[in-house]
Amino acid sequence: MLILFDQGTPRSIAPRLRGHTVEEAMARGWDRLSNGDLLHAAEEAGFDVLVTTDKNIRYQQNLKGRRIAIIVLGNSQRPAEPRF
Repeated sequence: MLILFDQGTPRSIAPRLRGHTVEEAMARGWDRLSNGDLLHAAEEAGFDVLVTTDKNIRYQQNLKGRRIAIIVLGNSQRPAEPRF
């Protein structure tokens, strides 16, 4: 599965997605795109999933008919790993 991390998505979760290819919007120069343009570019590039922290994306964009799944993280900061 090809996964795109939007700006603000914690990079620390990428290693937990073993078996999948994770790319960042910033690495592709897409960090300057509006959400609609970002979704279009991601779909055209063959991404399966967009991971974002933008809780308003569903209100700002018409998501009907999109070919890309969108995961909205509830908190942009990940808690520290427990230490044993």
